[in-house]
Amino acid sequence: MNYFVTGIDTDSGKTIACAILCEALKADYWKPVQAGFPRDLEMVRNLVSNPTSIYHPETYLLTVGASPHAAAKVDGVTIQVSDFHLPKTNNTIIIEGAGGCLVPLNDENFVIDLAIHFKCPVILVSDLYLGSINHTLLTVEALKKRNLEIRGIIFNGEPNSESERIILHHTALPCLLHISKEDFITKEIVRDYARVLQSSWHD
Repeated sequence: MNYFVTGIDTDSGKTIACAILCEALKADYWKPVQAGFPRDLEMVRNLVSNPTSIYHPETYLLTVGASPHAAAKVDGVTIQVSDFHLPKTNNTIIIEGAGGCLVPLNDENFVIDLAIHFKCPVILVSDLYLGSINHTLLTVEALKKRNLEIRGIIFNGEPNSESERIILHHTALPCLLHISKEDFITKEIVRDYARVLQSSWHD
């Protein structure tokens, strides 16, 4: 089973969540579209300790840190969903989206169309800030409208029990993990969160 990781905004904490998922599941990592540098692939590779995970290269590696459709225009290319093919592996793949789920890839397609293309469940990362309830519920609506299976939510940031409660109440989704605000993310911290995730993960 592969999983597509998306967020409620650009800085939701998807890459850290992906590193934890890769460590917990000993899964491969793939970011189909990378817009700008540094590459999230390198961050995940540097945070994962297990020797099993493989880090697959991007289909589109764009030079400008912008929405993929705009970054592609700068590089003189057009992103086509048909260009994306799952890497060949016998392992689970954690697939990281670019930005939020309705970030455009081109004039017709959004990032979340990749999850549809790959036919895989979605893991939603919600960073907790003023307004995140609205953004999370809107994102869940967009995912459900597309009939995507949502595996659960990973919360990121300073705990806010009431925000988390009302989000889970209205979405009826499980909380997979809460990532606290960390000054620095290290391999040891990722391993600690991976153990927490493993204790409650059921395929």
